[in-house]
Amino acid sequence: MPPPARHASRSAAVALIATFVLVVVAAGLTFVGLPYVVLSPGPATNVLGDVDGTPVLSVSGARTYPTSGALDFTTVAFDGGPGRTVTVYDLLEAWLRDDVDTAPESDYFPDDATADEVEAENAEMMTESQVVAAATALRALGRTVTTHVAVASVPAGGPASGTVQEGDVLVSVDGVEASDTASVRAAVQAREPGDEVTLVVRRDGDERTLTVRTGSAEDGTTVIGVLLRTDYDLPVDVTLNTGQVGGPSAGLMFSLAIYDALTPGALTGGQRIAGTGTIDDDGTVGPISGIRQKMVGARAAGARWFLAPADDCADAVGHVPDGMTLLRVTDFDDARVAVEGIAADTTDDLPRCG
Repeated sequence: MPPPARHASRSAAVALIATFVLVVVAAGLTFVGLPYVVLSPGPATNVLGDVDGTPVLSVSGARTYPTSGALDFTTVAFDGGPGRTVTVYDLLEAWLRDDVDTAPESDYFPDDATADEVEAENAEMMTESQVVAAATALRALGRTVTTHVAVASVPAGGPASGTVQEGDVLVSVDGVEASDTASVRAAVQAREPGDEVTLVVRRDGDERTLTVRTGSAEDGTTVIGVLLRTDYDLPVDVTLNTGQVGGPSAGLMFSLAIYDALTPGALTGGQRIAGTGTIDDDGTVGPISGIRQKMVGARAAGARWFLAPADDCADAVGHVPDGMTLLRVTDFDDARVAVEGIAADTTDDLPRCG
């Protein structure tokens, strides 16, 4: 009888040690960061409404009109990336939910990006999207919006470093008017790498003539080594209170809300309409990430209609929440017509995803 007792005692000890090791490993896994991001549904915010008693949208310098309904911009909750840790448990939970996606961290963030850099970039993209949205809405109303091509940054060591400065406004390149960023690139690329180009810039209120010897990009195209941006002279002041939300993907919904504020009546007809999409200078609606999560967040907020960039339809089809209709838009005019159709209850001919 004694030998079996000793065997049972050893087995219990082994089981206890194994359990202890598993507990330690499991605890350790809660602190081990993995190179993934987790995308889950975020809140939807009505651009026509208030946040903590403060209007999301404020317009001054032009007559505005009362409205009703909702134009929701939608968001994605991000875990992972610089300053945020994703553990194996986060991934396991994500894999068990249909409304949560995972992706390699490298799909969204450069390897050496810091949390502060990511936050600053998102804030800058949000600010730019608001300005372009205002310009888009004003142009749709027949207002003139003047633009300028400016230098966003001058990478160190590039051809223009030490000659061109951040904030310089480009007037012309080799005598060609710098009417937009495309015209600037075309004028530069008309030269061969190593050629000199003549730039006329406006700096501190004065025009200056600069000479830059061009270089070559990795693909062989001619460059002067600057990053460009488009600056806008808006005839009205538009302020959007979006809190901590960053990025460019609310541009479409901003432009619709600004258009609504500047036109009589309720563009939505009192309906709650959500959507997403970047807005370009020519009114084109661009694709975004996380459309599945944004639709879920919008439906939870009560939206039955969702405006989706045409390029995101393939990702959205098959994941549309019950009770929601997904409409395909390619530009601002498409989106405006869709909202007007919803307001008038004439939606049969509106283009849908799928």
